[in-house]
Amino acid sequence: MAHSYIKGLGAYVPDGVLSNADLEKIVETSDKWITTRSGIKTRHISDENTPSSELATEAAKIALDNAGMEASELDLVLLGTVCPDMLFPSTACLVAHKLGTDGIPAFDFSAGCTGFIYGLAIADSFIKSGFYKNILVIGVEELSKLMNWNDRGTCVLFGDGAGAAIVSPTDDSKKGILDWTLSANGFYGDFIRMPAGGSMLPASKKTVRENLHTVFMKGNEVFKLAIRLMTDAGKTVLERSGVSPQEVAWLVPHQANIRIMEAVASRLGIPKERVVITIDKYGNTSAASIPMAMYDARDRFSQGDYILLVAFGSGFTWGSVLLRW
Repeated sequence: MAHSYIKGLGAYVPDGVLSNADLEKIVETSDKWITTRSGIKTRHISDENTPSSELATEAAKIALDNAGMEASELDLVLLGTVCPDMLFPSTACLVAHKLGTDGIPAFDFSAGCTGFIYGLAIADSFIKSGFYKNILVIGVEELSKLMNWNDRGTCVLFGDGAGAAIVSPTDDSKKGILDWTLSANGFYGDFIRMPAGGSMLPASKKTVRENLHTVFMKGNEVFKLAIRLMTDAGKTVLERSGVSPQEVAWLVPHQANIRIMEAVASRLGIPKERVVITIDKYGNTSAASIPMAMYDARDRFSQGDYILLVAFGSGFTWGSVLLRW
């Protein structure tokens, strides 16, 4: 049976940068408060004319170049997002068209901040089945466009960006994706949500007036649950693979909050020096955060390194991937 591995990585962020000092002029907050509570200093923000598909396409081009491939070699496009260009058609179809790969299958999925983990698991399964060989997995978000800029509990946390990976087969069973786990529980669905815009609350003057097309989050509940679920997911794949925390070269967690990441690393027994952290400059980019962090840290990864990815997100969703570089 073929195994899958990450052949190339890419990431892209818009030019606009919003600092904590800028946010002090928009909402009642301070650089110290934001930094202490989240670890964020800056985040990138898209302009109103740049949709998610454009960020995703640029990240995909970089990943293809990193893999030494042409877009024509792709067999499938998978895209995780909660910020599609529109409800339909899917953003994956638009990206595939922008890449010049019309005709290959492409679809979106919504797993919140766990999106990239879900995408890797889907790609790994397709490759092991023999159906496809070269799969583009993208996580992209423009959460700045879903913010209530009067809510300091959410608007200071999120940024825009895209991350991408080319997942391909390998005959080396000691390389690539070794194991993964995915979970979900809709009981916690109201912890992170955008209430309006779907079939339950269609757009109306009332939903717009009441800011129901923006992100709502129960921060304290999310904080506690995220630490437990990411820790459990990470332990699951390590134990099943027979890999100890001491053997993990790098932990790449979803970049949600510096305190969450530090708590997860501590509970997993992985020192802070081996945790990839990019939240300070990008903020929480949801499904894009892990591939963006991996691209940022790619020069620190060495052949044979065990790399553990863990994430949680709206849904509630959570999961983990263990791979060997």
